[in-house]
Amino acid sequence: MANSNTSLSKDHIKVVLLEGIHPSAEEVFRKDGYTNIFTASKSLPQQELRDVLADANFLGIRSRTQVTEELLAFAPKLSAIGCFCIGTNQVDLDATTAKGIPVFNAPFANTRSVAELVLAEIILLLRGVPAKSAAAHRGEWLKSAVNSFETRGKILGIVGYGHIGTQIGILAENLGMKVQFFDIEKQLSLGNARPADSYQQLLKTSDVVTFHVPETEQTQNMMDQEAFSHLKDGAILVNASRGTVVDIDALADALQSGKVNGAAIDVFPKEPKSNQEEFVSRLREFDNTILTPHIGGSTKEAQINIGIEVSEKLVKYSNNGSTLSSVNFPEVGLPELVGKHRICHIHHNEPGILAKINDVFSTTGVNISAQYLQTNASVGYVVTDIDQTSSQEAFEALKQIKGTIKSRILY
Repeated sequence: MANSNTSLSKDHIKVVLLEGIHPSAEEVFRKDGYTNIFTASKSLPQQELRDVLADANFLGIRSRTQVTEELLAFAPKLSAIGCFCIGTNQVDLDATTAKGIPVFNAPFANTRSVAELVLAEIILLLRGVPAKSAAAHRGEWLKSAVNSFETRGKILGIVGYGHIGTQIGILAENLGMKVQFFDIEKQLSLGNARPADSYQQLLKTSDVVTFHVPETEQTQNMMDQEAFSHLKDGAILVNASRGTVVDIDALADALQSGKVNGAAIDVFPKEPKSNQEEFVSRLREFDNTILTPHIGGSTKEAQINIGIEVSEKLVKYSNNGSTLSSVNFPEVGLPELVGKHRICHIHHNEPGILAKINDVFSTTGVNISAQYLQTNASVGYVVTDIDQTSSQEAFEALKQIKGTIKSRILY
């Protein structure tokens, strides 16, 4: 049975923002007239989460709340989800797509913050600061130039040359580093950066290797025991991408043997669910590591920008149906809705549905002023602007079309 709803007044639309999302997000909603906003400083226990979502229209989360197919069954009114972070692995994208729920994220808002942290860690590790600092805390005085190097002239290998990787490359070149990169997609080189012939060649020739890749089957444990065997002796390793990219046991072995001269890890395969839970890792025993609690994008500036970026996408979808930059949905950019009614029809991507939609408009005597259509592998999204006088009859008829997932009428 397809879900549907007519246009709700903004004070009746419930917005749920969890996990301490920056107040800039709530401010965007309130400035646009949304007043029914539930906020929480952390992720919620399952039963409480279900209760809160029972009448929720929009959900905002960070990385800890897991949106599963099972959870979605307890959120029948949910229209869209905003991930106030880069990743969307915490959301079952197949399930949300099947239910006609677009998912939005902030792929670029914390780019600078991550790049700055990585660059700072590279400098500290090249100078051997983490080990010297740990020793000083124990009362030891390790004044020595052994294994202490300038950044100038060193080769930085970037695995994943996207928005973060390119920024790191530019910043590193300003310090005099030579930059090479490896990416499975052909990328335009910025500055003097050059592509490595292969992943193995990058590992063999880089003084510092930093990872900036998504979590996929290809990237899982891509830095494993075999990869460490190709790594240049005494190299430094940085991972601020995804916790599954680096095999932690293999890294610990490489640190123990001296194969790796230092490492900075911001993401881990298993991370504490709260600040009260103990962080457990083999890497805790090594002084020459910088271990940070997944804070690559945790700066005031990044959190403000993420709050604004994702909430604006949700508001735009709520107000006019625009799905630009959705990670799981056909992307339709729409103009502001003025003087018309807009029907948004989400359906399974099957042949003939657009014809059926237009048949409905024809038989109900609807005058179409504009129509927009985009599809992906599983879903089609048709948005039609029509005369106000004929919208309700057409809207009711559209809901009966076989293959309809969800429909909305906006005015």
